[in-house]
Amino acid sequence: MAIFLFVQRDRSNGKVTMFYYILKRILLMIPTLFGVMVVTFAITQFVPGGPVEKLIGDIEGFSKGGEVSTGTMAIYQGGAGLDSERVEHLKKLYGFDQPPIVRFFTMMKNYLSFNFGNSYYYHQSVVNLVISKMPVSMSLGFWSFLIVYGACIPLGIKKAVHDGTKFDLISSTVILVGYAVPGFVLGILLLVFFGGGSFWSLFPLRGLVSDGWQSLSPVMKLLDYLWHMVLPIVASAFGSLAVMTMLTKNSFLEEIRKQYVMTARAKGLSETQVLYKHIFRNGIIPIITGFPGYFVASFFTGSLLIETIFSLDGMGLLAYQSVLNRDYPVVLGTLYFFTIIGLICRLLSDLSYVVVDPRISFEGLDA
Repeated sequence: MAIFLFVQRDRSNGKVTMFYYILKRILLMIPTLFGVMVVTFAITQFVPGGPVEKLIGDIEGFSKGGEVSTGTMAIYQGGAGLDSERVEHLKKLYGFDQPPIVRFFTMMKNYLSFNFGNSYYYHQSVVNLVISKMPVSMSLGFWSFLIVYGACIPLGIKKAVHDGTKFDLISSTVILVGYAVPGFVLGILLLVFFGGGSFWSLFPLRGLVSDGWQSLSPVMKLLDYLWHMVLPIVASAFGSLAVMTMLTKNSFLEEIRKQYVMTARAKGLSETQVLYKHIFRNGIIPIITGFPGYFVASFFTGSLLIETIFSLDGMGLLAYQSVLNRDYPVVLGTLYFFTIIGLICRLLSDLSYVVVDPRISFEGLDA
């Protein structure tokens, strides 16, 4: 974590200093990424029931009734199970005939060009598989992001201005109760009350769109899509509302109590001028600096429970099934990609400090 020094920036070398800071952070990403992949790869080597063992178990479980053959070679022969030659063939097929260290560095060499290979379970390119799952996660993330930032910032500011009033007390109670309810529990309640479970059938139970969506007009396609997304988005975003609202409130409340606010009021400025010309640009800094990371994470992450409840086939469900089925190309490939995204988001968050607060300099920083 970078420690920011609030000093007067020298404009003659400010850009050079920022360039070296960015370069240093990028270079530090390399050992971080390498370490994450080493640890994860090592763990997969000790997890019982790898992809070869799982496939053998599936074949033997399916073939208990007798002999199964492909061509002239028997795959499974009753109680004898798979012959050793076929087992070695399966290991070679999955690349497990090589020592772990050779497989790791071969994998990392391919990952440098974003060649993640093919899924063991889905039998298709990892890249194509992830792309096919992204629309669901992007839909949930995009709308949740808009709701969280669009509602929490004005609500948090209003709570800070009216701190201790009845409005602040009631709103805090509501959002904290909502925060205490897990998203999947809220999702089930929404389905029971509004999805035709026991009360009102106002929203669909599953999927992103209705059957026959392709035949609808563009306007009706959009309305049908939004109609399907209401319940999942509410269940997904509600928990984040409390965190962001209270963060905004506390940030602005801290600024309101500072000396420069009292000075601005003593000069005769109105409360609106004090709030939006002085307090706002300082209080919004912690919120804005988290914007890049939250924005990107909203697009590339999924919620397993939300996706399962509303029958949405997205990244959360893919991640769960990949771990369950020992689909290592998907597990390691997506981890590699999302780790890079996460490291870039951390860098963007640090750089955003300079954008929103010109007092911050990168001179003398130790990343």
